[in-house]
Amino acid sequence: MPLIFITGGVRSGKSHFAEQAAIQHFQAQPNIEKRLIYIASGIALDDEMEKRIDRHQADRLAQPIKWLTVEAPYDIAPVFETLKDGDVVLWDCVTTWLTNAFYEGYDCGAPCVTKPGCLASKLRTVKQAIQSLQTKNVTLLVVSNELFDEPPYQNEEVELYRRTLGQLHQWFVASAQEAYEMNYGIVKRWK
Repeated sequence: MPLIFITGGVRSGKSHFAEQAAIQHFQAQPNIEKRLIYIASGIALDDEMEKRIDRHQADRLAQPIKWLTVEAPYDIAPVFETLKDGDVVLWDCVTTWLTNAFYEGYDCGAPCVTKPGCLASKLRTVKQAIQSLQTKNVTLLVVSNELFDEPPYQNEEVELYRRTLGQLHQWFVASAQEAYEMNYGIVKRWK
C-alpha cells in the first residue's frame, strides 16, 4: 500500500494538490476495478467550516472523475476496513479528525480528552487500521495541517493537541512512501 502524507498551512493548496495526486494514481491503474474515495472528517460547526466543506465538495464535483465521498468525522477505522484492492483514497484531514476525537462526548459532558486512555485508544485504532491496509493494494493519501510554526500556547489542552498532532505527523511520515509540505501553493517533497 502506498501511503502519501501531505501537510501545510491552512489554505496552502494541500487539498487541491492531494486531489490531483489521487486522480493521477487513480488514472495510472486503467485495467483494474477501483474506486476514487474521499474520506471527509470535517463537521460544519460554523459558517466558515460550512463554506470550506461546500468549496471542497464543489471542487470534486467539477472534476471529470466521480469521487465516492464517505463522511467519517469520528470512527474512521471501519471505513478503512471496507477498502478494496485498487482503491485510491484521500483522507482530508487528520487535524479535523483529531479535534473531533479530542472532543467526542463533549455534548454529554465527558469529552474523550478528559477520559484516561480514550485518546490513546483512538490513535492506536487509527494506526492499526492504516497498517492493516499494508496487505491491500490501496493508495492512501493523507492530508493534515501544519500547526508548529507558532510559539507554544499557555493553554495545556492546546499544547496537548499540538504534541499529539506532532507525534501523529511523525508516525505518518515514518510510515509513508512519500511526504510533502505545501506553502503558498508551492510543493516541497521531503520524502
